[in-house]
Amino acid sequence: MSRFWSSVVHNLSPYVPGEQPKIDGLIKLNTNENPYPPSPRVVAAIVATTDRLRLYPDPRASALREAIATRYGVTADEVFVGNGSDEVLAHAFPALLKHDAPLLFPDITYSFYPVYCRLYGVGYETVPLDAAMRIQLADYRRPGSAILLCNPNAPTGIALPRAAIEALVTEHPDRLVVVDEAYVDFGAESAVPLVARHDNLLVIQTLSKSRALAGLRVGFAIGQRPLIEALERVKDSFNSYPLDCFAIAGAVASIEDDAWFEETRQRIIRSREALARGLTELGFEVLPSHANFVFARHGGHRGADLAAKLRERGVLVRHFQKPRIEDFLRITVGTDDECGRLIGLLRQMV
Repeated sequence: MSRFWSSVVHNLSPYVPGEQPKIDGLIKLNTNENPYPPSPRVVAAIVATTDRLRLYPDPRASALREAIATRYGVTADEVFVGNGSDEVLAHAFPALLKHDAPLLFPDITYSFYPVYCRLYGVGYETVPLDAAMRIQLADYRRPGSAILLCNPNAPTGIALPRAAIEALVTEHPDRLVVVDEAYVDFGAESAVPLVARHDNLLVIQTLSKSRALAGLRVGFAIGQRPLIEALERVKDSFNSYPLDCFAIAGAVASIEDDAWFEETRQRIIRSREALARGLTELGFEVLPSHANFVFARHGGHRGADLAAKLRERGVLVRHFQKPRIEDFLRITVGTDDECGRLIGLLRQMV
C-alpha cells in the first residue's frame, strides 16, 4: 500500500489466475490449457516472421482479421482482435457495457467479469444459476442494460444451445448480449451465425484453448460493424499495437490449419467423456460439460481436501473457495495418460 495509490487501486480485488507452478513433473490440470501442441504451421510461421522484429506490427492485424472472417463467414470489418479474449472483454466493458442500468451476468461464471466491472466502474447484478447450475433465460427478465454470458459457462462447462441464445437476443432487442465463447469448440454451438441478423449480439472467442495458443495471447470478437467500431475506438485510445508480429503470423497459420484443429479437439472431446465416466464410477457428480474441463464433486469429501491431496501427489486441479461451488473441482482434460493417473489417485482417496 502506498499513499500514491488512487481510489481505484484501493478498491480493487484483482482476478487470481490459475497457478503456474515452477515445480517440474507436476500434472497440470488446473488452467484449461490444451494438452497438445499447436499446429506445426504455427511454429513455421513464427520463425518466418523474425526478420520483421525491427518493425511495428500491423495495428489492424489485417491478415488475421481476414483469416477469421473467412473462417466464420463474416467480413473483416466485423472482426476485432486483441491480446487474448481477456483484453477483448476488457475493451468491451467501457466501450459497450458501461451504462446507467446494471450489467447482468450469472452468479457462478468467469470470475474476471466482476473485476472488470469494479475497474471500469460498471454497475452489475448477478443472476443465480438454478439448482442444477444452469442458466435460465427467464431469470434475465429484469431491469438491466446488457447481458454477459459465458457459453459454455465456466467453471460449470454447461452450454446453452444456439437457439436459446437467439431467443435471448430476440427477447431483448434493446440490450446488448455478449457471449464469451472461450470453450465453444469442444462441443457447443457458436452464436456467430446469429450475428448477421442481430445487431445486439457480440461473440468473443480465443485461440488459447482449442487452438493451443495460450502462450501467444490472441482473442477476437465478431459483431456488426457499429459494435466493432466501439471496440476499435477504445483500443486505439489505449494501445495501437496489442498483437505483435509473432502472434499475428502464428494465429493466421493456426486458423488456416483446420485438419490439425479438428484432430486435436476431437481427441480432447473423447478424453473428456472418458474422464467424466471415470469420475462418475468413483461416485463423483459430474456436470455435463461442453468444454475442455469437467466440474465435479464427491459427496463424501470436501473439494479443498481433495485438491490439496492431489497436489501433494503431483496433480494440480482448480478449486474455488466460493459459495455454492466450494466442494467442486474443475479438472482440465489432459492427455489420456494424465487423466488416467488422476483417476488412479482419486481411486485411492475416495
